[in-house]
Amino acid sequence: MPLAIAPINVKLRIIKILTEEKTKKHLGNLGVTIQSEITILSHSGGNSVCIVKDGRLALDHELSKKIFVA
Repeated sequence: MPLAIAPINVKLRIIKILTEEKTKKHLGNLGVTIQSEITILSHSGGNSVCIVKDGRLALDHELSKKIFVA
């Protein structure tokens, strides 16, 4: 399922990232990689606030539709 509709406060694993290579590299630098764990804290106005590793990360709606979790 896309990150944009993922449940809140559930540990999820990233299984696919459907963006261009430049964006994938940037996300990788932030800790958002395939097989990494992510927890959604909130969905607000289409944007998602997540916990990745030990930090919080805000993703816009367009990007969170391209990150798939299980």
